[in-house]
Amino acid sequence: MKLSYFTMPLHPKNRNYLETLNEDREAFLLADRLGYYEAFVGEHVTDQAETVTSSLMFLASLAYQTKNIKLGSGTVNLPNAHPAAVAAQVAMIDHMLEGRFIFGISPGGLLSDAEVFGNLDRDRKAMFAESIQQILQIWKNDPPYDLKGDFWDISTQRTLDEEIGQGIFIKPYQRPSPPIMVACMSPFSESVKAAAINGWSIISANFLQPIWVASHWEMLCKGWSEANMEFVPQDWRVAKSIFVADDEKTALKYAMDPKGPYGHYYASLMKKLIGNGRPDLFKDRRDMPDSDVTHDFVMRKLIIYGTSEQVAEKIVNFRKEVGNFETLVYAGHDWGNPELSRRSMELMAQEVMPLVNNALYADHNMTV
Repeated sequence: MKLSYFTMPLHPKNRNYLETLNEDREAFLLADRLGYYEAFVGEHVTDQAETVTSSLMFLASLAYQTKNIKLGSGTVNLPNAHPAAVAAQVAMIDHMLEGRFIFGISPGGLLSDAEVFGNLDRDRKAMFAESIQQILQIWKNDPPYDLKGDFWDISTQRTLDEEIGQGIFIKPYQRPSPPIMVACMSPFSESVKAAAINGWSIISANFLQPIWVASHWEMLCKGWSEANMEFVPQDWRVAKSIFVADDEKTALKYAMDPKGPYGHYYASLMKKLIGNGRPDLFKDRRDMPDSDVTHDFVMRKLIIYGTSEQVAEKIVNFRKEVGNFETLVYAGHDWGNPELSRRSMELMAQEVMPLVNNALYADHNMTV
């Protein structure tokens, strides 16, 4: 199993902006040094807590300081930008990273972003679908493009001058496109099936109950079956909030403190998502009353914490519960205690993952 990293990021909104940007960059650089396979960062334009406003700009700041780690947008929210701009910017970052880029995409989940871009009452899923198809057509085709859509038209017909290179898009370093990843957060999500049909990978959100994470495997299999494709578990990433410490007492105190970084993360996320009519995401059964979706319940169900041995055992059991994902995504949180946060990432890479992979290897040999 590979180890990945993802951060929204989400910080207390009164923290100094420059400090949080530096902290988030430090986490990516640490992940690279520790051998994490890849790392993703989100983006939101109108949120004082989720402070990366452009995932591509953030990743560009790391392009020449990272060595091996793949870097991904997590995600570019396609309805909020013109497809031509996204196509050009992604091609650029893909060249800057010399093929270490993963193109994470979604319709966007923050309603204030949708409102500010004039998309609140529009069909954002349809905009998302049109945008990615136009981006792929730009990379595939030659000018003048002449792409007609319900939301965007793209052409350089009137201004094309091939002799000087005017009116021509730069194509990505990875051809025909960088790997595409879709962020998925809904139970039995049709977006999961669509991603599988298109040959794209997915990441299941770290705020989904295990029963709904398992539904993503079911939808992936449906998509692969409909497309007559081979089943590819490596296309499934699962994100999880994890905290590892050298002793159990420290792990419990830091991870489960309602006012600590993990507690703040889920309190903020619950307010946003439940306020937007999505309490179902935090329930572990469909008939669960909304009143039972408490902060304590969500933290107890969704956070894995403990010593390296305890965390490894919990991860193996979690995988048995949800399905055979091939990439575990360590969800980054605010560094309330920088020393403990760094140590958790270190233990995750150096101790937990070897234990997990040894256990999976032993289980595989027992079933062969």
